[in-house]
Amino acid sequence: MNQDIIASVDLGSNSFRLQICQNQNGHLHVIDSIKEMVRLAAGLDENKNLCKEARIRALECLSRFGERLRNIPYEQVRVVATNTFRVMRNVDVFLQQAEDALGFPIEVIAGREEARLIYTGVVHTVPFEGKKALVVDIGGGSTEFIIGSDLQPDITESLNLGCVSYSIKFFKDNKVTKSNFRDAVNTARSEIQRISSIYKEKSWDIAIGTSGTARCLRDIASYLDNKHKDISLDILSFLSNKLIRAGNAHKLNLEGLRLDRKDSFAGGLAVMTAIFEELGIEQMSVTDAALRDGVFYDLIGRRLNGDMRDTTISSFQQRYHVDIAQAIRVENLALQFLNALSIQVIPQERKRWISLVSWAARVHEIGLSIAHTAYHKHSAYILDQADMSGFSRTEQHILSILVLSHRGNIKKIYEFIDNSNIIIAILSLRLSALLNRARTDINLPDNTLLQLNIERKKFTLSIEKQWLIDNPLTMHTLKLEADMWSKIGYTFIINTIK
Repeated sequence: MNQDIIASVDLGSNSFRLQICQNQNGHLHVIDSIKEMVRLAAGLDENKNLCKEARIRALECLSRFGERLRNIPYEQVRVVATNTFRVMRNVDVFLQQAEDALGFPIEVIAGREEARLIYTGVVHTVPFEGKKALVVDIGGGSTEFIIGSDLQPDITESLNLGCVSYSIKFFKDNKVTKSNFRDAVNTARSEIQRISSIYKEKSWDIAIGTSGTARCLRDIASYLDNKHKDISLDILSFLSNKLIRAGNAHKLNLEGLRLDRKDSFAGGLAVMTAIFEELGIEQMSVTDAALRDGVFYDLIGRRLNGDMRDTTISSFQQRYHVDIAQAIRVENLALQFLNALSIQVIPQERKRWISLVSWAARVHEIGLSIAHTAYHKHSAYILDQADMSGFSRTEQHILSILVLSHRGNIKKIYEFIDNSNIIIAILSLRLSALLNRARTDINLPDNTLLQLNIERKKFTLSIEKQWLIDNPLTMHTLKLEADMWSKIGYTFIINTIK
């Protein structure tokens, strides 16, 4: 497979999109594109559980996408899931089914990460000409707001209002009245009020809309008058009145309004109207760039050693005043152990776990900025809950698990006892932190070796006897570590070499 071939899959609340491109020196040439209206958000009940019909639609779609992606290597594909995956109650079970159907790992991204990726797609494809832009993306379940003028945004936000969720909430059976339409607009405005003051303070020169709702409104406007290539409040008002008179989007006969968008049209129109009214927007241009484009450019950056995740980790080290020298010591030894252990266990995911252990080692002590007591718990909480640009929610959770488990009672990892990847990563980080306790450079004997028999749940650390005698505290701590692993069914043997 040509290494310049890259693919993105955007699992949105309304539609799933697969796009395959060829990277020609940073310029993306689309080779294949598939879009299916899965309507995932419409399949959530009042308790946020996914109904059987929506689950089947999604899995069948992912199975078809999986066939198209079958011969593309893991590192050339990125799959992101958005709001419906974020709010879904039974997401863990469904996520595993979805990954099995697709054949690739799925990243559930946070709202602000979604906003960053949307902006990345826009800034790489739309000439800002030195102006500051407000980018707005109305999705099926959330709307992202971004202000920026350069490659990285100045401010990002994601609010829980979308064309599908608002259509379901306010327009049952697609029935639209003046009353329920105004209720939808006012509810959306009250949500947007949470961010309106800071966004107005930041200000912008141009407003840009992305994704389905904005493109739909632009297409309708251009059919109404071919001079209209933008969305205006007058256009929104005209469409609102026309929709209210019709009483149902399916009764509208408007050029540019496709059949597959009619179920979510009322909700999308109400949200866009609220955005214009609350933020005082007079005119909005529309771009075809969207989340998937941002995913592509972010993927290109990762492959060119411009990974946003590395930038975020460095930022966290600075923000929480990490002892960089100690972080490097722990990272280097942890990766040494991981490389020794992962040869027999982690084939195609090896690179991913090397990155995860490396990042965890660099930020495992960020909790010290809060308190020394139980600092690993503080560190883990920050990593699990913070907005971390470039990281998926799954990646953040794994980092949190690794950091929480790098010291203290090992029983906390019992739920991962059969996950060899996590166990190996945790062991590598724990031993490195243990051996680097003195916070000075250590010289382990050259013949030190860490081995694993995963079937028998058995670790063996071979190390020179004299070195252990010379380091009695380390020897004592290693014995305690062996006792702890035995409590969760693992045998940890300290093999002394004469």
